[in-house]
Amino acid sequence: MAEPRTTPPVVRLDLNNFDLAQAERSRYVLTSPRSLESCARLGIKPVQLLIKSLNELIAEQKDSPFEAVRVMHESYERERMKLLQMCREERERIIQVTGDRWPGRNKVSGLEVKLKDQSVQRQYIPYADLCLQGKPVSMSSCSAASHRDPDRSTVCSFSLGELTHSSATERKLDKLTKDIKKEMCVTVSERDRKIAALMLVKHQEEQTRLKLCQQEEEQREEARKQEEDQRAQAEKRRRKRLKQSMKHWHEELEARRRLREHQEEEKVGQLKQEVLLQEDRWRRLKEEVEAQRREKMEAAQKEAEGRKRYQEKLLRERQEVQRREQEKEREVAGDKEQKARRSKVLLEKKERKRLQEENHRELLRHILLKQQVEQQVEDEEAQMKSTLEKKLQHSCEKRAQAVEDRMRELHERGAREGEQIQRAQLKAELQSVQQLTHKQMLVQLSQRRMERAALNASAQLRNRVQRTHQRNTHRQICHQRLRERMQREEEELRKVRESCIFLKEWRRERLRRQRE
Repeated sequence: MAEPRTTPPVVRLDLNNFDLAQAERSRYVLTSPRSLESCARLGIKPVQLLIKSLNELIAEQKDSPFEAVRVMHESYERERMKLLQMCREERERIIQVTGDRWPGRNKVSGLEVKLKDQSVQRQYIPYADLCLQGKPVSMSSCSAASHRDPDRSTVCSFSLGELTHSSATERKLDKLTKDIKKEMCVTVSERDRKIAALMLVKHQEEQTRLKLCQQEEEQREEARKQEEDQRAQAEKRRRKRLKQSMKHWHEELEARRRLREHQEEEKVGQLKQEVLLQEDRWRRLKEEVEAQRREKMEAAQKEAEGRKRYQEKLLRERQEVQRREQEKEREVAGDKEQKARRSKVLLEKKERKRLQEENHRELLRHILLKQQVEQQVEDEEAQMKSTLEKKLQHSCEKRAQAVEDRMRELHERGAREGEQIQRAQLKAELQSVQQLTHKQMLVQLSQRRMERAALNASAQLRNRVQRTHQRNTHRQICHQRLRERMQREEEELRKVRESCIFLKEWRRERLRRQRE
C-alpha cells in the first residue's frame, strides 16, 4: 500500500482537546460519523460547507471587482445553504433508519480507523461554524477510543459486519492479497483484509462520488448555460419588444403631434374664417346701416320736397282763391257801382222828369231847389262815392290785411313746418350719426374683441406650443433617463455576466484543485 503524504503538523481534534485554546486555531472541527456519512452519500465534501466571509473572499480575489466578488459570495452562500439543508435532511434519514434497525443501540460499534493517508483525510476535511440541527448522536465509541489512544485525533468508526462486498470488490481484494503474499511473502490477516476492503469500497465510493460531482457540475453548468441562453433570449426579446414599443410609441407620438398640429391648424383656420365672416357681417351691417340712413335721408328729403311742393301748391291755390275772391269782390263792387249809377241815372231821370214837370209848374221857384237838389245830389254822390270808396278801400285793406295775415300765417306755418322738417332732418341726421357712432363703436368693440380673440388664440397657440415643447422635452428627458437606465442595466448585466463567468472559472479552478 502507498505511504501517506507528509502533512504539516496541525492540531488534531478529539473529545479531549476540542475545548483547548490551541484548538481554536485549527482548521478542523470534530464532527459525527452520521454527518460525514450524509456528506458521503450526497457526494458533498465537508469543505464545501465552510462559512466564508466576504472579506476573506475579497482577500483571496484581490484582482476581481467588488461587484463580482459580492455576487460570487452570494452564490457561494446560496449553494452552501442548499447543500447544508440537504446534509441535514440526509442525516435525519440516517438517524431514523439507524433507530429503526437498532432501536436499543446507543453506541457506534466497529473498527476505528485512524486516517493517516490523504485519501482518508479528504473524508474528514472539517467546515467552520457548521451546526447540523438534529438528534444528538452518542459519541461513546469515539470517547472510548480517545481514552485508549490519546494520539488519535480524528477517527471514524465503521461496522465491518455491515460492510457488504460486491463480486468486483472481492476479486480486487483477492488479487491484492495474492500480490502482497507473492511479493512480500506475508499472509494478510482477516482484519487487514477487512481494512483493505473498506479502503477499496471507500475508494470506489470516492470515485463514484467524484464522477457524480463531475456529472452534476456538468449538468449544473449546462443548466446555467441554458438559463443564461434563456435569459439572453428573454433579454433580446425584451429589448426587441422595448424597441418595438418605443417605435410604436414614437409613431403614436408623431401621429398625435400631426393630429394636434392639424387640429390646431383647423382651429386657426376656423378662427380666421370666423374673423373674416365677422368682418364680412360687420361690413354688410355697416353697408345696410349706410343704405338705411341714405334711404331715410332720401325719404326725408323727398317728404320735405313733397311737403314743400304741397305747401306751395296750397299757397298757389289760396292765392288763386284770394285772387278769384278779389276779382269777384271787384266785379260785385263794379256791379254795385253800375247798379248805383244806373239807379242814380234812373233817379236822375225821374227827378229830372219830376223836376221838369214841377219846373213846368214852378219854373222859377224850383230852380233854386233844383240847384239845391243837384247840389245835394252831387254831395250825396260825392258822399256816396267817398263812402263807397272808403268802404271799398276799407274792404280792400281788410282783404289785403287778411291776405297778408293769411300769407304771414302760411309763411309762419311753412317756416314752422320747415323748422320742424329741419329739426326732423337734424334729429334724423343726429340719430343716424348716433347710430353710425354706436355701430362704429360696436365695430371697434368687435374689432377689439376679434383682436383680443386673435391675441388669445395666438397666446393659447403659443402656450400649447410651449406645453408641447415642454412635454417633448420631458419625454426626451424620460427617454434619456430610460436609455441611461437601460445602459446601466446593460452594464450591470455585463458585470453580472463577467462575475458569473469569473465565478464559473473560480468554481472550475476550485473543482480542479479539489480533484487534484
